[in-house]
Amino acid sequence: MTNEFDPRSNEYHFTREEGLPRDDYRGYYTPAAPAESAKPPKRRVWRVAALVLAAVLLAGACGYGGAALYRSVSVGAKTATVQQSSREAVQVSVKRVDGQTQMTPSEVYAATVNSVVSINCSATSTNVFGQRVESASSGSGFIITADGYIVTNYHVISGAASISVTLYNGDTYTASLVGGDSDYDTAVLKIEATGLSAVTLGSNADMNVGDTVLAIGNPLGELTFSMSQGIVSCLDRAINVDGTPFNMIQVDCSINPGNSGGPLVNLYGEVVGIVSAKYSSYSSTTVEGLGFAIPMDDVQTVITDIMENGEVSDKAYLAINAGTLTESMAAQYGIDITKGVFVFSSIAGGAGEKAGLKLGDVITKVDDTEITSMEDLSRAKKSYKAGDTATLTVYRERQYITLTITFDAQPQVTGSAEETPDNGGGNSQIPNNWEDFYNYFFGNRGW
Repeated sequence: MTNEFDPRSNEYHFTREEGLPRDDYRGYYTPAAPAESAKPPKRRVWRVAALVLAAVLLAGACGYGGAALYRSVSVGAKTATVQQSSREAVQVSVKRVDGQTQMTPSEVYAATVNSVVSINCSATSTNVFGQRVESASSGSGFIITADGYIVTNYHVISGAASISVTLYNGDTYTASLVGGDSDYDTAVLKIEATGLSAVTLGSNADMNVGDTVLAIGNPLGELTFSMSQGIVSCLDRAINVDGTPFNMIQVDCSINPGNSGGPLVNLYGEVVGIVSAKYSSYSSTTVEGLGFAIPMDDVQTVITDIMENGEVSDKAYLAINAGTLTESMAAQYGIDITKGVFVFSSIAGGAGEKAGLKLGDVITKVDDTEITSMEDLSRAKKSYKAGDTATLTVYRERQYITLTITFDAQPQVTGSAEETPDNGGGNSQIPNNWEDFYNYFFGNRGW
C-alpha cells in the first residue's frame, strides 16, 4: 500500500498495491492541525488519595464513636495504617441475687460462680480377676449454706471412698457425705468452712418453656467452672434413668459428663434445677440438645431432710412386693387387663396388708394418677410422705375395687421388689461393647 500527501487538500491518499484484491478502496485521513508543545498536566493523585483517606478516617470515627486509634506499620519500604479499637472492655458488676433483678448471662455467672464447686471422687474396687483397682469420677455441685453444705447428684458420689471439693478460688477441701437418696438422685456433702457464698433457690412454678437457663459446672472433669446457655425445652418431662423414674426439666444447654450435680440457673440468678442427665444417643440414633435437670421444687424437702436426718426419713412406703404386669403374667393368673402393677405379696403388718392388698391384685390408680408400670408407681409415691393417705384403684377378680392406704415410712434398706422398678429383666449396668467392658471391669468408671 502506498500513500501520498496532497498539500492542497491537506489529505493523505492511500492506494492498494498491485496484486491485491480488485475490491480495493481508497481512504482519507485528515491530520489534526499542528499543536504547540504543551507541558504535561500536574498530577493531583496525592490530593485524591488524601481526600479518600480523610473520608475513611471520618467514616471510621463515626462508626466507632471516635473510639479508634491508628498506628503505622512498616511494610518493607512502605508505611501502612492499621485501625485498632481503643474501646475498653465492659466491666461486669457482681449483682446481688434478689429474685427481682433480671441479669445478663455474664452477670449471672459473676453472681453465682463462687457458689459452684468441682467434685472429684476416688474409690477402690475388686475386678473379676480379684485385683484391687482404683477408680475416679468427677462431677459438680453447689453450696447451699454458708457453713459448707453442698448439694450434688447421688450418682456423682455413689460408691466413693473419698470426696474432694474445689471452690472457684482454688481452695480444696475433703468432703464428708451427709446422706443421699438414689430415688431422687440427690446427695448432700459437708466441708469444714465458713463464710461461703451460697446460692439462692428459685421455684419451678414460675418457669415457662422458652425461658433462658444456664448450666454451670465441670464438664469432662477438667473444664472447670464452664457455663453453657440454652432454653427450657419442656417442663415435667417424665424420663427413666437406669430404671428409676424422674420428673425432669428438659433443656438444650450443652451438658456433658462432669456437669452432673451442678446448678441450672435462670436469668435472675436463682437455682431452679440440679443438672442430672443427658441423652447422647437413643437406640441407634445420635441426638443433640437433650439435657435434663431435677426441679428444685421436687427436692427441696429432700435436701432439708438429708441435712437434718442424714437420710430421707419420711418416704412413702406401701410395704408390698410387686412388679410391672406383663401379658404372660396376666395369662397365668387369668387377668384380662395387661397394664398395671401386679402384687405378689404384702409384708406382714405393713401398709399394704392393712389396706387389704393381696396376691393377684393389680394396682391401676393411686388417687387420680394412672398406674401402668412400676415406674408409674414409684413416680406417684414421690408425691406422698409417710402417714399420708391415698385411694388405690385395684383390679381384682375381673372387677375394679378401691382400697384406702396409709403409707408407712420406707425403711433405709434395699432389696424389696417394690423399691427396685422392673426393667424387663435387663441389667442396664452391663457394658455392651469391648471398650465399655474394659472400663467396667478394670475400674475406669469416669463416664
